[in-house]
This record gives sequence, C-alpha cells and structure tokens, in this order.
Amino acid sequence: MGGGILSSNDELMDKEVFLNVYDLTPFNSYSIWFGFGIFHTGIEVYGMEYGFGAHDYSISGVFEVEPRTCPGFNYRCSISLGYTDMSASEFRAFIESIASEYHGDTYHLISKNCNNFTDDISHRLNCKRIPGWVNRLAKLGSLCSCLLPESLEATTVKQLPENYMYDDDTSYSGSNSSSEEAAENNEVDQKVLLSPTSRLK
Repeated sequence: MGGGILSSNDELMDKEVFLNVYDLTPFNSYSIWFGFGIFHTGIEVYGMEYGFGAHDYSISGVFEVEPRTCPGFNYRCSISLGYTDMSASEFRAFIESIASEYHGDTYHLISKNCNNFTDDISHRLNCKRIPGWVNRLAKLGSLCSCLLPESLEATTVKQLPENYMYDDDTSYSGSNSSSEEAAENNEVDQKVLLSPTSRLK
C-alpha cells in the first residue's frame, strides 16, 4: 500500500506546473525591491522546461531545455502555478500544437515575449497567472514606450531554428567560425526547438 501512495504522490508532483524565473541583467538585484525587473521565464512540466525565444524565421520559437538551466540566463527562482489535468502525452501534444502559434520572427519584447508565452501556457493549463512583477516592465513599456530605451525595445532572446543546429561532428553549418559565434551557437545547441511535427523526427 505504501508503494501505491508513493506512486500517487510522484504522479501529482509530475503534474505540478512551475514558472522558472531568470535574470536578464544584474540590475534586477536592485530593481526587484521596487517591484520590477527584466526577466526571462520558462514553464516546467513533466520534467522539462519550455520557453519562447526569437529568431529570424517563420517557424516555431518554442524550445525545451533541462529545468532551471536555460543557457544564457541566471536562474533566480521557481514559482508553483498549480497542477495540470493533462497526462504527459496529452501535454506533449498540447505544447507542440502551441509551438505553431509562437514563431521566432513574431517575438516582440513588449507585446509577445517569453513572459507572455509562459502566462498564456499557464492560463491554458487552468493554472495561476504568472506574477505581475515578472512582466511589469514590459507592460509599463506598452503604456508608455518612452520609458524603455530604444535599444532595449529591440532586444530579443535569440533562438535559432533546427536546421541551423550543430551537425553530428559538432561543426556549425553555415558558421563563420569566430570564437564568439561558436560560444553563442553552443548555447543554442542546448535548446531543442519544438514544432507540431517534432515527434516524428
């Protein structure tokens, strides 16, 4: 009987939905005390984390990584948003379907960013909305964009499509082989882009 209880608890834990929050700038350590900052977020469900980033192509910008390890950002905290009623297979089909709504070339720092993505996913899973402070700076910017410097408005979380990933021999296809590009590409390689057909690959 004890094993059954453990199994039930494990299953409930798997269904828990977490918002993983990352700092985009060291400035957050100060601004968080005033209730805002610049953050990247991902949704963690069934042992994987899903986020949304930008690239220049009309394909999905939704990617998956190991939880709380999104490359390029400093992990801050995790917030429980509730529990999903979906099974693991149902959730996988759901997130791959949603991926088609979030193309990399539609990413916008103010109106369609990673935090808008995680809030949308949480809402569709019938969980809590993400905390207001996570996306407050972007919301302020949408009301008065002059509060945000132009360079910040143009900033996006860079993400590359699958056909620009590393080859099997780890040489980057289409790269000009600078050390800076190699480091950036190594970060991208740790992210796996999702699409409605990714299960077939």
